[in-house]
Amino acid sequence: MPKQKFDYDLIVIGAGAGGSVAATIANNAGKRVAMIEAGRMGGECPNWGCIPTKAMIYAANIYADAKHASEFGLRTAMIGYNYPSIKAWKDKVVRRTGAAQGKQYYESLGIDVIKGEAHFLSPYEVTVNRRHYTAANFIIASGSKTTIPPIDGLADVPYITNREALELNRPPKSTFIVGGGAIGCEFAQLFATFGSKVHIAEIAPRILPNEDEETSKLLTEIFTKQNGMSIHTNAKVLSVEKEGVAKRVTYRIGDDTRSVRVDELMIATGKEAIVDFGLENAGISYSRQGITVNEHLQTNVSHIYAAGDVIGHFMFTHMSIYQGRLAAHNVLHPRKMLSADYRAVPHVIFLQPEVAAVGMLEDECLKRAMEYKKATAPISIISRANVNDINNGFVKVITNQHGILIGATVVAPHAGEIIHELTLAVQLGVSASEVASTIHAFPTWSEAVRVACAKIK
Repeated sequence: MPKQKFDYDLIVIGAGAGGSVAATIANNAGKRVAMIEAGRMGGECPNWGCIPTKAMIYAANIYADAKHASEFGLRTAMIGYNYPSIKAWKDKVVRRTGAAQGKQYYESLGIDVIKGEAHFLSPYEVTVNRRHYTAANFIIASGSKTTIPPIDGLADVPYITNREALELNRPPKSTFIVGGGAIGCEFAQLFATFGSKVHIAEIAPRILPNEDEETSKLLTEIFTKQNGMSIHTNAKVLSVEKEGVAKRVTYRIGDDTRSVRVDELMIATGKEAIVDFGLENAGISYSRQGITVNEHLQTNVSHIYAAGDVIGHFMFTHMSIYQGRLAAHNVLHPRKMLSADYRAVPHVIFLQPEVAAVGMLEDECLKRAMEYKKATAPISIISRANVNDINNGFVKVITNQHGILIGATVVAPHAGEIIHELTLAVQLGVSASEVASTIHAFPTWSEAVRVACAKIK
């Protein structure tokens, strides 16, 4: 197809974190750009994901802290909450992102925003609302959706996902959450903080199965002893059914079949890439796990790239932004392509205490039969823990046999901030001894990083 006949130099499918960054970069470079979005502008993060969830969790954490403030001599006998007001706070935070005004904003920059579902007709053409659009290049950033497991009766029983959970007008009296990963655990602690009796069913041997085993053990103890949750691991949910206004969930652990009656059922079994929009018509290789790309985020069709959740791994907003930038650069500079570097990808689970990790976990080292060193520092040994009366948590560092940091886990207040020192160390190949010899302010949580690194010999 002759280049001069293309409607656009670049069409970006998806106006979430990755797509909007890519479109802006290409537009700033003087390219003719269109961005296609089927849902809300901004995608998952500002509308149903990171932003509203963390706003609710922040309110829950303040409430939890206030309930225990009497330990510090503060009078909190009248502490309570108004859930509709908490929800209103969440809505205010979402409005402040400006995501709802995204269409006007991008159009003011000169980017054409096309609302509707894109469908590939050929490698150079898509259709949206029966109109056809062509482009010399495409970046697919269509995102992901909640994976709905094949549970008997689920089609006939009302349930919620993370999206509907944010819109509840009050916390349920009892909740059964299918899935003990990051999303399931965040909502479990949120509901439990506001008085809900929470059950978590995880098919793996432990909750947070993608985290360090020590992390899973500690959070299981906190969830059960402090939050009053019931944790069911190695648990397969067999069926669900209505029981009046409630739901009955039947699950199996080994040879033991059990059931529980709850007010609310939440599905939190992970996310899957959105790939059902004619990719085969463009000749793009993909699977249920996502679109296949090379190190340049290029699909097997050379002028089509993909970024973010649709690739099927590292489903984090910050990764979508990183990949969106990289894909846009490679579209603009095909002779000077950059390769994705995933050595130091941090992530955070917003629990109390927070969980953060970067690089390799000990389980990965064992699976690869790698030689490695490890050291752990419990946060209880540092002065900040004494000052704040918080003892649950640790910093764990992993190095290669030469003492170079290759991974770390932090379970502590503000772990999401602490992890970035270790992220930089992993990225730059810094040794544990170099981190340990770096002056850390006293008294801070980050002192536990210094202590853990000092243990590596």
